[in-house]
Amino acid sequence: MNTIFLIKNVEVYAPQPLGKQDIVLAGGKIIAIGQHFTAGSSDLPLTVIDGSGSIAVPGFVDSLVHFIGGGGEGGFATRTPEMQLTDATLGGVTTAIGVLGTDATTRTLSNLLAKAHALQIEGITTYCHTGSYQVPCRTLTGSITDDLILIDKFIGVGEIAISDHRSSQPTTDEIRKVAAAARVGGILAGKGGIVSVHMGAGERILQPIYDAVAGTELSLKQFYPTHMNRNRAVFQAALQFAGRGGVIDFTTSTTAYDLAHGEVAAAAALAEALQAGVKPMQLTLSSDGNASLPIYSNNGELLGLQVGQVRTLYQAAREAIVEHNAAISDVICAISQAPAAMLGLSQKGRLTAGLDADLVLLNRDDLSIDQVFAMGKQLVNAGQATVKGMFEQ
Repeated sequence: MNTIFLIKNVEVYAPQPLGKQDIVLAGGKIIAIGQHFTAGSSDLPLTVIDGSGSIAVPGFVDSLVHFIGGGGEGGFATRTPEMQLTDATLGGVTTAIGVLGTDATTRTLSNLLAKAHALQIEGITTYCHTGSYQVPCRTLTGSITDDLILIDKFIGVGEIAISDHRSSQPTTDEIRKVAAAARVGGILAGKGGIVSVHMGAGERILQPIYDAVAGTELSLKQFYPTHMNRNRAVFQAALQFAGRGGVIDFTTSTTAYDLAHGEVAAAAALAEALQAGVKPMQLTLSSDGNASLPIYSNNGELLGLQVGQVRTLYQAAREAIVEHNAAISDVICAISQAPAAMLGLSQKGRLTAGLDADLVLLNRDDLSIDQVFAMGKQLVNAGQATVKGMFEQ
């Protein structure tokens, strides 16, 4: 039976600051946000939560997760494991977008789609992108446009790889055709139809996107480049891309090796971009959860490999606030409203009456995660998972 939740006297960031409010969740939706609500008569169970020591923020939207694992850059034994439900929920993630990566042979779109459905049954909202690193893109129906129109969970394409030694080195015309197909599919299906772009460390950086847009009706806003904190040169290119109206994404999963060799930590990148005047709605964070994080030498030799973690999305956001003094509303926007808007997810990313009841309660003192609600169901309480995936211990 559905439970009605009444959260009393909580400080709300929607992500814009709204001050102390009461929030009512019922039927998977935010029913009302206001003041001085009282428990009324109802045949449904009612749970009243004292939010006086908490901050309420929208459930986090992670725009890049490898649901079924990825990688394998070091051979079959290095294929990374699948994501589990609590990998997301204990990090406040209530909406996640699944993608393929380097390996689109032993990792398939049908497997990705099945895992997305499984995670949604278990408790969070999931979507996927068709395609992978390679161009021409892998699809289920044989067409990017058809995939977006006919398969509900497919909302975009990618992540296609550019400026990377693992990419298929797509031509300008190939990138244009991918974007055009995604655009038409998105229009006809009422979806975002964005092209998620894996950014490598190559010297061309974003030039392949600029070349693809030049002389066409395509918009930079249809391209969603991620890993834009890979090194200082890529980060500077990201700021220029934002200056031209684009949306940029910083990756929160990393390694000590990458940070020591020039990667800009996601929290620092977000804070610096905000200080540089980039608008909050043009900045997002994503975890790259369950991706392989290969460590290469300068000549391309694989030195080691680690696994991306979904929880780093929350950890980087907290770090941006606590250690870099970024405004709470701007940081929360980067993991809720901004990615939801870029992906075309109108029911996600904001605390507003009528939208999906995805909500995270943070302890005001240390910004630790206390409670997580997804579609009105409590999945985390007192920092502990109350719901676990089918095969979790």
